[in-house]
Amino acid sequence: MAVSQLKSGVVLNYFIIGLQTLVGLLYTPFLLRMLGQSEYGLYSLVASVIGYLTIMDFGFGNAVIRYTAKYRAEGKVEQQYSLFGMFLKIYCVIGVVAIAFGMVLYLNVDNLFGGTMTAVELSEAKIMMLILTFNLAITFPFSVFGSIITSYEDFIFQKMVQIVRIVLNTVVMICLLKMGYKAIAMVVVQTVFNLMTLLINAFYCKYKIKIKFVFGKINWSLLKEVSIYSFWIFLNVIIDKVYWSTGQFVLGAVAGTVAVAVFAVAIRLTFMYMSFSTAIASVFLPRISGMVAKKCPEKEISDIFIRTGRLQYAVLSFVLSGFVIFGRRFIALWAGPGYEDSYIMTLLFFLALLIPMIQNVGITILQARNQMKFRSLMYLAIAALSLVAQIVLAKKFGGIGCAVAIAGALFLGTGLIMNVYYHVKQHLDIVSFWKEILKMSVVPLVLTLLSFWALNYVDINSLWMFLIAVLVYSALYVPLFWRLSLKASERELILRPLRKLSRGEKL
Repeated sequence: MAVSQLKSGVVLNYFIIGLQTLVGLLYTPFLLRMLGQSEYGLYSLVASVIGYLTIMDFGFGNAVIRYTAKYRAEGKVEQQYSLFGMFLKIYCVIGVVAIAFGMVLYLNVDNLFGGTMTAVELSEAKIMMLILTFNLAITFPFSVFGSIITSYEDFIFQKMVQIVRIVLNTVVMICLLKMGYKAIAMVVVQTVFNLMTLLINAFYCKYKIKIKFVFGKINWSLLKEVSIYSFWIFLNVIIDKVYWSTGQFVLGAVAGTVAVAVFAVAIRLTFMYMSFSTAIASVFLPRISGMVAKKCPEKEISDIFIRTGRLQYAVLSFVLSGFVIFGRRFIALWAGPGYEDSYIMTLLFFLALLIPMIQNVGITILQARNQMKFRSLMYLAIAALSLVAQIVLAKKFGGIGCAVAIAGALFLGTGLIMNVYYHVKQHLDIVSFWKEILKMSVVPLVLTLLSFWALNYVDINSLWMFLIAVLVYSALYVPLFWRLSLKASERELILRPLRKLSRGEKL
């Protein structure tokens, strides 16, 4: 059952990625044109500002997953129920505090952005902040149910709910945008669908998994242990906000909503890129936590790190090489005029993220081992340097300056320092990992160089020409990579579920 759920979770994750990518490719251009740069920039800015309040999760979501998986592996049922009760109380308090902080932000909108926004934009920003604050405050206590479902590895249900939500949210928003509604309608729709999802998760936990909440005295020793574990994850959440939200905040303060819109397009494409990697890593925390609890040999964990890294690289190398070749033309066709700088920003992010994205199972291993301290402290120091660099460079070079600061920090932290740490302290076989990745890199490098040369003789000036060029490149890349870069076992890993699906069998 667990193996089936794990495989199905990965397959459904990639289906969701494909669906989100399709929605992003088709819906985002419509959204950009219906809202306009200023309105889209305003929406992105407010969402990023409220996004800072999500750090108040304090890493407890991962703690629920890890400790539930640990107790399940040890057969401790009552401890699970006490854990759930403790976290539900904690999250209710956090929800109340989130409302207070949200109101502080609401009351200071004029002070934060009054120098770069019109009176109408400031009024809309305040309304959206109120709605999103309510959304977040409700999300915190109900998020316990989503973490429980993940820890029980019920990935099929979880992913199916996500698929339905993506489709319905997109359809409703298209209808509302055509009717003339703008950014405020977007946050209302997001709030409604988020509330529905949270209630469905709660219903599933109660009647399907049949979990219980025990609200006894707080186990302070357990809370201390959980808090130490969560603290280092919490620092990583803060760092992610510095990387992916601060740039929009800084640009909103020094350059206005149009600059935020251009930067936000790069961030949106970057999140699509990252999702191709997290589809695999996101389902492994319960499994690796169980392996650590059972004291499995380090080589088994290291092998998971290498195998998943190869699979992630197989996907990301294709996306990266394609964007290097076609990205500038894609953004011109997709986003329209005024977003030219988004290509440079996105490319910087893609290149800087390649290493951490093919190694993000390493983070899962650190979480399962409760050894996030070094990574969190190191990333915090580098993120602080990145923040200073963003402020300085944004004033001189706008969004591209922010992107350079972020990409440089990511490469230093994830490309250099963490690889040494994984090898020396975590005993992951980094040397073998990079040998495997280098073997797989011949096809992407050669095809990228040849395609650049060939495109000097082809004028891609229409959507149809662009699609034909992408299809031709894919038709060359996929079979060559399949035959020359993937191992026979990896090809079989991909083909096996496809054969079962074609025969109508369960995965």
